Amino acid sequence: MAVLTITKDNFEQEVLQSDKPVLLDFWASWCGPCRMVSPIVDEIAEERADIKVGKINVDEQGALAQEFGVMSIPTLVVIKDGQPANKAVGAMPKANILALL
Repeated sequence: MAVLTITKDNFEQEVLQSDKPVLLDFWASWCGPCRMVSPIVDEIAEERADIKVGKINVDEQGALAQEFGVMSIPTLVVIKDGQPANKAVGAMPKANILALL
């Protein structure tokens, strides 16, 4: 499944009302560790049809970043049934990201 670009306009529909767990990647274009995590997140999106994957650009979507208490990036948040179920901060290997799910 393709990675979704999540904004405040589609957040409720794509994330809160999703019937699948959602992996959110909070990132910014100037963030080095974000660029390391991004291809891994893309890979997970391709391999796992049982989840949704969304990316949130913190520079463009500051309100969403604030809502999730994102202080440093990359921050990965797993949403299940409309509620945050897991959260991790910083670059990490694929196995660690999959373990969040």
